[in-house]
Amino acid sequence: MQPPNIIFIITDQQRYDTVAALGFPHVDTPNLDRLVREGISFEQCHVTAASCAAARASLFKGYYPHTTGILKNADRWRQSWIQRLNDAGYYCANIGKMHTWPFLTELGFHERFVVENKDRYLEGRYFFDEWDKALRFRGLVKQQRQQYRLLPHYNEALGAFDWELPEDTHPDFFVGDMAKWWIETTPKKDPLFLQIGFPGPHPPYDPVPAYSEPYLHKELPLLPVTTAELADQPPALKELRVHNSEIDHDSVVMPLEVSHQQRHRQRAFYLANVTMIDHKVGEIMAALQSNGYGDNTIVIFTSDHGDCLTDHGQSQKWTMYEQITRVPLIVWAPDRFAQGKSVSALVQQMDLGPTILQWAGIEVPPDLEAISLSDAFDSPETYQGRPYVYCEQVKDGVLTRCEFMTMVRDQTHKLVHFLDEPHGQLFDLVADPNELDNLWDNPSAGQHKERLLAELREWRIRSGVHTKDWCRDHR
Repeated sequence: MQPPNIIFIITDQQRYDTVAALGFPHVDTPNLDRLVREGISFEQCHVTAASCAAARASLFKGYYPHTTGILKNADRWRQSWIQRLNDAGYYCANIGKMHTWPFLTELGFHERFVVENKDRYLEGRYFFDEWDKALRFRGLVKQQRQQYRLLPHYNEALGAFDWELPEDTHPDFFVGDMAKWWIETTPKKDPLFLQIGFPGPHPPYDPVPAYSEPYLHKELPLLPVTTAELADQPPALKELRVHNSEIDHDSVVMPLEVSHQQRHRQRAFYLANVTMIDHKVGEIMAALQSNGYGDNTIVIFTSDHGDCLTDHGQSQKWTMYEQITRVPLIVWAPDRFAQGKSVSALVQQMDLGPTILQWAGIEVPPDLEAISLSDAFDSPETYQGRPYVYCEQVKDGVLTRCEFMTMVRDQTHKLVHFLDEPHGQLFDLVADPNELDNLWDNPSAGQHKERLLAELREWRIRSGVHTKDWCRDHR
């Protein structure tokens, strides 16, 4: 059998609870619902880092962030397992966001059409990507922080703004249209690895009004935020709240006190961004079908991490709540895998790397920390997955109160460790799935705290031994 074409669609900052067919009917996602009905979905897919570049580098390298050394945005990364696909005869193309640094590094692709963050300030502020050039050619000024700051409601909007330029210039529509154009105009590549990176629903939350209007009139689930929960958060997360109330990262100002109306409006705009992306996914699927990629093609849909969206009193990412670490993962290949199946086992998102290499018939490097998911596609209901998943976040320009934060989670409990700090978080995910009751200092949960701290220690030692030759081989 010929190696399959692989279409890898990655959104930015999309929570796990944003696809209707996965159990969240308040979201309008008919095209993703189709992928779920005809594909295999993973209920417990967890990223390895709580911010963009570290999570993406881990995904495309197959190692944990502490191994790659890529721990935050603007840490340099220039290599990935995509080069192995390239060497094996795949034509490799990227359209949209990858978040490499530098932005234009090859990374194993034959060609790249780079579209990065909508609002860039901390790095790449003056970098002109494909979207910037298109707007400039049309004589348009990009909507971003300089313009939003002039709005009278800027400090109360929570990063939610109407897209007022022509609809086709919206970054998610731009990337979706460019992907469709590439599929329709480029002579068929066999085999093809095509990565499509949507910039949304990462903030600014900026949908076309026609998409946000229905959500503004819907009842949307909002997790209650109590003073008791906020008082029990570790100092690093308390400072993170203050930081995000004073500095407008990605055009989001998050006041310490926000109303239900503010929260609902932000959630409506965010979900409208998701629906816009879903619309373009449908067009991409149609283009694949009509241009020779309907058979022997695997489509993967996922995101690099989630977004608290004011849940837990927090803005965006940089924490270890489920809204951040857990993301949708759907794999569609009805001529190859079972349809309408769901995997409940724990998996790390980076496990996609060796899985893709196996599908392509390429030898998987033995020192990868990622583990192939191939058995999950053979037996979705009985797949055991990983006993634990992990996530990391280093101190950066936003998370300023701690040096390093690590999460370890199994099917029943989650622990969040802060380096050299006596504080932490411990949640009973069975009794408290919303992670509202921190059991870190609760004696009744002491055995779970010690068990997970011990696993965290063993994991880091195990990782160091397993990857002892990594630096030598990746110089």
